[in-house]
Amino acid sequence: MLNDLNRYNRKIRQDLKIEYRGLEFYTTWGLFSPRAIDDGSRLLLDYLELETGDDCLDLGCGYGVLGLQMAKLAAEGHTLMVDKDFVAVDYAERNRRHNGIENASCLLSNGFDQIPAQQFDIIVSNIPAKVGKEMLYIYLFDALDYLRPGGSFYIVTITGLRQFFKRGFSEVFGHYEKIKQGKTYTVARGIKQ
Repeated sequence: MLNDLNRYNRKIRQDLKIEYRGLEFYTTWGLFSPRAIDDGSRLLLDYLELETGDDCLDLGCGYGVLGLQMAKLAAEGHTLMVDKDFVAVDYAERNRRHNGIENASCLLSNGFDQIPAQQFDIIVSNIPAKVGKEMLYIYLFDALDYLRPGGSFYIVTITGLRQFFKRGFSEVFGHYEKIKQGKTYTVARGIKQ
């Protein structure tokens, strides 16, 4: 029996490696989408608009897929990747170093609570569906505070939350822009006026 448990324990610690858009990502069990880049993140990256000098924030970075792609595209800006899971932050930092990306950094933070007072041009988040409506509103209000005028908050959510975010963005940002709606995921954004 103990030998069976040890076999499973070794597998949990095993690193997985994913290649995507010219970057390599190490992941592990327990992180979101450890075997492949999830469809929501792929959809968001397909429709994300960045300038080379943009300062970016990846809220809930996981192992760094969105944040490292933003750092690569906005090479003259800086990208901050944050997550409340210390294992995710550890892997995001490991992937940052592995890919030689110098214009990004990682921080352990529950939402915006540990992010220093600063302004971003772009904030992105692959919003978790089950954090509760109160937390989703906190993300919207905090994102608005942390954006520069003209900055964008991009989200990707399950399509079932589309109406909630349409209402939430309209209340907090004053508008809602649906960028792409797929069968399972929707990409939307609000722009700080």
